[in-house]
Amino acid sequence: MTSIVLYCRPGFEKECGAEIQEKASWNEMYGYLELKINQGIVFFHLHVPEHGETMIKKLPLKRLIFTRQWFVTLTAVIDLPAYNRVEAIVESLGSDWQYDDLRMEMPDTNDGKELSKFCRKLAVPLRQGLRQAKVLTAKKAEFNAEECGAVLHALFLSGKEVVLGFSLANNSSPYVMGIPRLKFPSLAPSRSTLKLDEAFLYFIPRNEWQTRLTSGMNAVDLGAAPGGWTYQLVRRGMMVTAIDNGPMAESLMETGQVKHKMMDGFKYLPMKQNVYWLVCDMIEKPQRVAKLMSEWLLNGHCKEAMFNLKLPMKGRYQQVNEDLQTIKDAFSEHNVKYELFAKHLYFDREEVTVHARLI
Repeated sequence: MTSIVLYCRPGFEKECGAEIQEKASWNEMYGYLELKINQGIVFFHLHVPEHGETMIKKLPLKRLIFTRQWFVTLTAVIDLPAYNRVEAIVESLGSDWQYDDLRMEMPDTNDGKELSKFCRKLAVPLRQGLRQAKVLTAKKAEFNAEECGAVLHALFLSGKEVVLGFSLANNSSPYVMGIPRLKFPSLAPSRSTLKLDEAFLYFIPRNEWQTRLTSGMNAVDLGAAPGGWTYQLVRRGMMVTAIDNGPMAESLMETGQVKHKMMDGFKYLPMKQNVYWLVCDMIEKPQRVAKLMSEWLLNGHCKEAMFNLKLPMKGRYQQVNEDLQTIKDAFSEHNVKYELFAKHLYFDREEVTVHARLI
C-alpha cells in the first residue's frame, strides 16, 4: 500500500493527521491514518496508490501547518538483516528510479536520538552502495532543490526496520526531517530568538533577504522583553522600537539600534508609516493577536508581519484555522491581495508562526 509519511512535532500527530486528511479530501483523495503517537510521525495510507505522487505534486508543503517534512513510500516496513543492510536496502529499491539526494531519518524521540548514531555510521556505505547501483546520482558540490528531482528518504523505525520513500526537492524541506540546525547565539537574551531566526529562514527566500531583511529597515517588536526577537532584528542591522512593560536586555539597548517604549503592545501605534517589519510573540489570546496584525497591515503601519498564535490544549487545528480565517476575512473585506502562511516550526512549542504581507 502506498502511503504518505509526514513528520511533525511529537504530540501533534492528531493535528497533522487531521490536516492532511482534510486537504486530501478537498482533492478527492482518500485514505486512513496511522499515528505514531509522541514520535512525530504520521502515516496516511492511500486507497489509490497513484494519489501519493499526485498529492506531493499538487499540494504545496508550505500550505500544511503541522507538517515539517513528508515523503511517499516506495516500500512497506523492511526487516533488515544483522549484516548486509546496504545490500538489502539497495535490492528493495530496484532500478526504476534515480534520486539526487538521500535523507537518513528517524523518530523525533530520545530513542530516535540514539538511533541517529546508527544512521550516521550507515549513511556513508549506503550512499556508496546506492551510487554503485545507479540509484543515487553522483555526488554534487552543493544540493540545490531547484536543480534536483526526487529525494530518497530512509526512515529508520529501529536498527532493524526501515521504510523507504521519495519526495520532490522543489516541494519538500531542504532539511532532514524538516529540522534546521540553528545554534543559540550566546548574546541573545532568551531562547525565543531561535523562533524568529527559523521563521525568517523558512518564510523569506534567501535570494530576497537583501531587499526584505536588510540593514537600515525600521521594525517594531510588540511584547519584546527581554529581547529574543529584537535580537534577530538588531543582528540584521535594523532599527527597532521595542514595546513592552518589562525590561529589555542591556546588551540590546547598548547597540543604539533599540528604542524601548514601556507600554501595552495593543495600544502602541507608530507615528510614521516607515515601519517595514512588525514582529510579535505576545502571550495573548490568538484571536486578539490575529485582529491586531491584520489592522497593522491594512492601515499601512508595516509592510510585513511575523507573529505567533498561541494554541489551546484542545482543538488546536480548528482554533488556528479560525484565527487565520479572521485575518483572511479582514483582507477580503478590504479587497486586498495578500500572502499568508502559517507553520508549526521546529522551535515553536504550543504556538504556530504566521507570516503575512499585502502584495
